[in-house]
Amino acid sequence: MEISLNGETRQFPSPLTVAALVETLGYTGKRIAVERNGEIVPRGRHAEVTLADGDRLEIVVAVGGG
Repeated sequence: MEISLNGETRQFPSPLTVAALVETLGYTGKRIAVERNGEIVPRGRHAEVTLADGDRLEIVVAVGGG
């Protein structure tokens, strides 16, 4: 399956949920926001939202500091 991740086309095995993608990318436990095809995917739905070929994803990692 081919998806656009932060503007870069990448290949991933199918089926794939948002939660599995987050784990694959090493973002588990981090404060992130996931947008799929222009809509925010709430954290509580990451495990149930299955990605499809051609999806466009943006993942933003929150960085603390001061």
